[in-house]
Amino acid sequence: MAPRIDPIRNFRFQLEIDNITRAGFSEVMIAETTIEAVDYREGTDPPHVRKLSGLTKYGSITLKAGMTTDANSLELFKWHNDVSSGLISERRRNIAIRVLDESGKTETARFVITDAWPIKYDPSDLNGKGNEVMIELLEFANEGIERVK
Repeated sequence: MAPRIDPIRNFRFQLEIDNITRAGFSEVMIAETTIEAVDYREGTDPPHVRKLSGLTKYGSITLKAGMTTDANSLELFKWHNDVSSGLISERRRNIAIRVLDESGKTETARFVITDAWPIKYDPSDLNGKGNEVMIELLEFANEGIERVK
């Protein structure tokens, strides 16, 4: 009898930026990748259109993390600030999202995002009546998303 293969769970993951593992993200959202279908017909074709592949569009990657005061807490904000200052060509980075098994030890899936750069930074709203954790949101544009495992 073949071993049972369960779907991959989505609650254990790690994020690598330029091959350095970053922890502490509560949520990573990988947007869809779409390929535009272009209608095409030559004069001698049958009376229906053919479909050709057009541009591929890679959706944004969104990270959510609890705001901290550790030594690297400003690194992602500084990256966004550099890009907003016009340093985009020097600041594109490769990102890998590693999905781990339930034990947190074995990689079950890996998504590689190429030439990513921050396009949105959103710190948490402040509320004197609440006691929730402050969540930072960082969104990346990119030029490729590939599942390699």
